[in-house]
Amino acid sequence: MVHSDNRVRCLMVRSIGERTTMQVETVSENDLPAGDVLIRVAYSSINYKDALATTGHRGIVKKLPHVPGIDAAGIVEASRDPRFAPGDEVLVTGYDLGQGVWGGWAEKIRVPGDWVVPLPSGLTLREAMVLGTAGFTAAQCVLALRRNEVFPESGRVVVTGASGGVGSLSVRLLAKQGYEVVAISGKREFHQHLTEAGAVEVWDRSALADAGERPMLSAQWAGGVDTVGGTPLTVLLRATRYGGAVAACGLVAGADLKMTVYPFLLRGVSLCGIASADCPSARRRRIWSLLSGPWKPTELDHFWVTEISLDQIPEKVAAMLQGHVAGRIIVNLKPTD
Repeated sequence: MVHSDNRVRCLMVRSIGERTTMQVETVSENDLPAGDVLIRVAYSSINYKDALATTGHRGIVKKLPHVPGIDAAGIVEASRDPRFAPGDEVLVTGYDLGQGVWGGWAEKIRVPGDWVVPLPSGLTLREAMVLGTAGFTAAQCVLALRRNEVFPESGRVVVTGASGGVGSLSVRLLAKQGYEVVAISGKREFHQHLTEAGAVEVWDRSALADAGERPMLSAQWAGGVDTVGGTPLTVLLRATRYGGAVAACGLVAGADLKMTVYPFLLRGVSLCGIASADCPSARRRRIWSLLSGPWKPTELDHFWVTEISLDQIPEKVAAMLQGHVAGRIIVNLKPTD
């Protein structure tokens, strides 16, 4: 169905009494938030933060009604920013998109020019959203390990939550650069995917579920990427070798770190926090340059990805919140004939 230029289909989250609802609605282009650049969205994606936004999570959504979607890639329709012109292919990830400002689960978005990144020449719009915030975060994790001199020759690295978007892309990025990656996942049905992505071994998440009260564990990892937080992160830190580093970017397993400072003081372990939303523009463009060039995962267009329509988002969100989703989910918003 083709829609008139000033009408915008979107996935709207509303508060009705004590309930939060979501459904596809059509709004006017004039309802979009103020901004310098109007973009017709071709693809978006579903991240865990987006799934939480559909519940009205106050740590993510500032007010309702709201359109989630922290990722968007599309074509500029209008611009008051001289850096962008109609017809330009661009992407937007992070900042306040899909949180304080209506996001990418819509046929159009309007955003400040400083949020917009020209689509790198090595990526298609679809590939940009297969990566999205998940790939951008994974790349920051790899950079953090390299800054702390954790290189392929340093020894094995571990990735927790490896069947998720950030985790699976971290496995791919690390394996492509020659790291020996041990992937941790509680979803046995996806272990083969992780081996195909480059993991040398795949362990069940029970391996990091509990290690008692000992403040230090036998040192076995050069470093790691943790996407879940909680107990797995504390176990990983306590088992990291001297001078190693762990990049942390998630908290689905918990926000608390119940541990001592011994790994930091006795082994010099570094805990590197990864924050994608407010990454400065120059650094952001450098990371996208890596992802579209030397770090671009092979066969990205056929990566472990599910493509859905706007109308299918509620079903996939429910599955994600129940822990039944793996890999990446992208949303195709291109108009149909």
